[in-house]
Amino acid sequence: MPDTPSPAPRRFSAHSLEAVRQRGCMVEGRTFEEAAMAFVEEWHPDADADGEASVIVEDCETGEAQCFRIDLGSGDAEPCG
Repeated sequence: MPDTPSPAPRRFSAHSLEAVRQRGCMVEGRTFEEAAMAFVEEWHPDADADGEASVIVEDCETGEAQCFRIDLGSGDAEPCG
């Protein structure tokens, strides 16, 4: 069975939930979660009392946005909620 090519990276704007919208940073990723992790690795947002950061990721092409809570110690991510 032939390998299915992975989707091409997309452009996203990402910022921590605590940051002002104008401080969004451009990141690339194949998925929203991958883009959120790229933001954390590049910009090192501040952790809350639980050692987590909330990151909003918006697809630059479609405008769709998703939020993730990322544990800055383990790197685990889950949708905000």
